[in-house]
Amino acid sequence: MLRTTFFVSLLAVLVAGVPQPFTIHESINGAPEGFVHAGTPSPTTEVSLRISLVQNNIIGLQEKLIEISTPSSATYGQWMSTPEIVEYTKPTPKTDAAVKDWLAANGLTAASTSVAGDWLTIKTTVGQANALFNTDFQQFAHPETGKTFIRTLAYSIPTSLSGAVEVVHPTVTFPNPFGGAPSVHGISKTNSTSLEARGLGKRAIPASCANTITPTCIQAIYGVPATEATSGTANLGVSGFINQFAQVDDLEAFLEQFRPDIPSSTTFAVQTLDGGSDPQGPQDAGIEANLDIQYTVGIATGVPVTFISVGENNQDGNLDGFLDLVNFILNEDAAVRPQVLTTSYGQNENTVSPAQANSLCNAFSTLGAAGVSILFASGDGGVSGSQAQQCSKFVPTFPSGCPFMTSVGATQGISPETAADFSSGGFSNYFARPSYQSDAVEHYLDTPGLPNSRKFNSSGRGFPDVAAQGVNVQIVSGGETGGVDGTSCASPIFASIISLINDRLIAAGKPVLGFLNPFLYSNGASALNDVTSGGNPGCNTQGFPATVGWDPVTGLGTPNFAKLLTAVGL
Repeated sequence: MLRTTFFVSLLAVLVAGVPQPFTIHESINGAPEGFVHAGTPSPTTEVSLRISLVQNNIIGLQEKLIEISTPSSATYGQWMSTPEIVEYTKPTPKTDAAVKDWLAANGLTAASTSVAGDWLTIKTTVGQANALFNTDFQQFAHPETGKTFIRTLAYSIPTSLSGAVEVVHPTVTFPNPFGGAPSVHGISKTNSTSLEARGLGKRAIPASCANTITPTCIQAIYGVPATEATSGTANLGVSGFINQFAQVDDLEAFLEQFRPDIPSSTTFAVQTLDGGSDPQGPQDAGIEANLDIQYTVGIATGVPVTFISVGENNQDGNLDGFLDLVNFILNEDAAVRPQVLTTSYGQNENTVSPAQANSLCNAFSTLGAAGVSILFASGDGGVSGSQAQQCSKFVPTFPSGCPFMTSVGATQGISPETAADFSSGGFSNYFARPSYQSDAVEHYLDTPGLPNSRKFNSSGRGFPDVAAQGVNVQIVSGGETGGVDGTSCASPIFASIISLINDRLIAAGKPVLGFLNPFLYSNGASALNDVTSGGNPGCNTQGFPATVGWDPVTGLGTPNFAKLLTAVGL
């Protein structure tokens, strides 16, 4: 605490002493829990910084997105082209020139790192960055992981640029050292031979599905067809981070055990960015990556699946990977771009600055406008965040609080399904409640017996939006078969079902579902299985209870394939 006070005081002195007028742009009270001050970096240390420029009409784009995503709208499903999106998101010429001229006056040349030119990258030194942003970059260590990062607790920008710069990164946003890998249990070698294969294609749910989830269980519980997709263009993307690698051999073994009705040679494509890769071998097997690939290839039968491996050649681990991934996908030709993207990584909202969170959320809205359904696992810490922790107030997760993506919680059991107690859910402290979920959330807030309202922001965006099975889900990793738990299981399952719906829509000559939430909270609500029991304890409370209608544990519920087809007009 003494060091924190010193840094903030030093910044105040610096701000008071500079001749050029500066305005503090972002600040935090101290480093997040788990980080400690680790000294002052040399002024000659090289750093790479990203500057987000204010977009010319992002609000207009988001209003357009809600319009084309709402089933009752006359323009429903009229997804936008990348050039159309860029017209909304590019900075004005005045904004662009003001920032670039300021950088040039300091001997710096900015490289554009986004389709719309709203993100710039500069390479500089700690000393020059301190002067540019009237700040004091320091080193912060994370002893548990042994990693060290250069960050600051506050930074300023020239007052003349206050309307031009959205955020500078990495500055006050600290990385997520763990990356939100799933809870794992029971991974051990087994000689089981397709415990559920005998039930393939039947609508009766095998009794074993009450305790062990396989693709056959998902097909039976949610009525998902085993027949192959026919369009060939209902592309499904699976993002991979933190050196999690999907294994072809493990997928083959998984299909042999749990989907013997399709060729075990069925595989996935690979794309890489930021130095990403996908090395093959038992020692390279990533439980998360294998889970995500096996429950997309294994459920979205015949849908083209691409594993997008995001490397660590960025400035903030997962966060910059998310931004880079958005720009990567938006820059792809629409014919090969995934129409559904599932991601099983995230972090606590309070580890991301509000400005940085808003910039990433805005980026998600651009993908939604292009017709991409973005799904994220909600987290595995109940009301205590992405993973269980001690807390006095509930901890929302990020990016689940962003209103322009679909957050997926977890369930367990079959008769009926109940909430998985780790399923993260709650209300954002950064993002206001969007109109599409207003009625559903208001109904929930009138429910008797909710936690003390002082523990959460009842006016914030509620999450998750939907849910799917997430307990003892069988995978193969490193040649071993076993079960995993987590909302990490639920997101690829739900994404696979949306991809199969998209395949039917494409075959019928209709547009894909795109940004899902306005549909889910209107026509789609009746096509979901309402989960009304269980809760998500944490922070020394019982958390939120699941109940009739939407709740911040399982959202609107789990998918019913046949009813979803009806809801989309098929």
